[in-house]
Amino acid sequence: MPRKKKQPSESRRARPSFHERLSGFDIRINPFGEMESTYEIDQLNQFLNEEVKDKKIDGTRKDEEE
Repeated sequence: MPRKKKQPSESRRARPSFHERLSGFDIRINPFGEMESTYEIDQLNQFLNEEVKDKKIDGTRKDEEE
């Protein structure tokens, strides 16, 4: 007798929480392996530049501290 497939739980169907400036952001991989996004790459790069600190630029790398 074959096993029954499990239904995805509600927590898996729910969208993860993310930064409010990225509301409406969605990214998918099409059948050709290309990424399709609702935001332009330049918009994403600008957001990352503003919100994420680069450890290499700040000089706080672990190997430099030792």
